[in-house]
Amino acid sequence: MRMFLRRSTLGREQLAVTMTSVGQGERALQIGVNDPIIAAALAAKPGLTGQSTVLVADERAAASARRAVAETGALVDITVTPLETFPLEDGSFDVVVIHNRDGLLAALGAPRPARVLKECRRVVRTGGRVVVLETGAPSGLRARVRTLMGRGRQAAATATTSALEAAGFRAVRTLGDRDNYRFIEGIRT
Repeated sequence: MRMFLRRSTLGREQLAVTMTSVGQGERALQIGVNDPIIAAALAAKPGLTGQSTVLVADERAAASARRAVAETGALVDITVTPLETFPLEDGSFDVVVIHNRDGLLAALGAPRPARVLKECRRVVRTGGRVVVLETGAPSGLRARVRTLMGRGRQAAATATTSALEAAGFRAVRTLGDRDNYRFIEGIRT
């Protein structure tokens, strides 16, 4: 009898929590919401000793985030605001997660993405980090079918890396590209 071993995969929310390293007691800020399940998992991670804030551009995204977060029981501040100016104090967060899987930054149109990244740099503490969550390379059958699309995604990762560096983040790198998710991190020095 043949035995087939399947590759163990994390759920998408656990993958996001692991790759972003949002931890207990941290002050975490999320910009935008592509996947409410991931947003809720990240929002719940700081717990009662930390702080969790989500900034979104419209009420529809806020309602989606509220529904997902309600299921976790996490205490989260969800604010609707223009994404170029955050109503937050300088250096008030340990980590900022930008949900860019649906092209949030590109959809803003130039020069607004640069302003969003500068605001992220302003509100993250020295030594803090920003993590951009993007669509990564497809795997399995998707990889075979979408070979040409992968080239465009690599260009997007390069553009994100360049944008983070231009905004003043250092040690910018791709943390991982797994299960159609890419995580790019920059550190505020």
